[in-house]
Amino acid sequence: TPPAALRVMTYNVRLSAANDGEDAWPKRTELFFAPITAFAPDLIGFQEVLADQHDAIVARLGDLAFSGVARNDGLRSGEWSLVGYRRARFDLLDSGTFWLSETPGVPGSKSWDAAITRICSWVRLRDRGSGRELVFANTHFDHRGHVARLESAKLLSARLPQLAAGGPAILVGDFNVNEDTPAYAELVRPAAPGAIRWIDAYRAVHPARSPEEASFHAFKGTVKGSRIDFVFHTADFTPRSAIINRLSRGGRYPSDHYPVAAEITLP
Repeated sequence: TPPAALRVMTYNVRLSAANDGEDAWPKRTELFFAPITAFAPDLIGFQEVLADQHDAIVARLGDLAFSGVARNDGLRSGEWSLVGYRRARFDLLDSGTFWLSETPGVPGSKSWDAAITRICSWVRLRDRGSGRELVFANTHFDHRGHVARLESAKLLSARLPQLAAGGPAILVGDFNVNEDTPAYAELVRPAAPGAIRWIDAYRAVHPARSPEEASFHAFKGTVKGSRIDFVFHTADFTPRSAIINRLSRGGRYPSDHYPVAAEITLP
């Protein structure tokens, strides 16, 4: 039988503290879960998750287990880059969070020209069906710091192969970059020896770049533009399909980002 596909999603939730009027978190909570229900991911990374959103996600998505900490203190202060994985499919072997800084083990740390603290949360999992192990990581790059985004890309591509012990790995997140930036180039064509070369699942499935690939839309339903939300994977995987989920209801959207999702297989 062919290997079971892994359904992977990245989803910026738009933090609940934002003053979004009719698009505020309490008014879109039910709609927020609709793309998740429709896609039924095995692995999902959420960004901009505050404590109340963390608790709502954990309570609602009982078929998933979760890992991660908030970025300010390594506990519950600030945003999570929350990792979710399907309970029935995976055994958790290890997990952790590191900070996108020159001192990755120091909670709340930031470096370079970053405007705010940023993190990467990860899990090491065993797929019960195949027995294969993989690392799944989720991050959110800084929105202002050009140097910080480049250095964060270098940090991830150097650190995650150590956590994966050279094995399969998946990286998702809101990278706040498009395909024309040095940070993206560093991810897909790393200069450092031993760094992971990440494959952009969406671009592998859709080689011809379209002018209508926006993944951030500010609750306006914009499609013109480029993705800043990505599903990356190592060459161990084969991408089968990839989408930008533009679900809406009555002119309302689940978040200010579209979820980006892919199906990939691990032979």
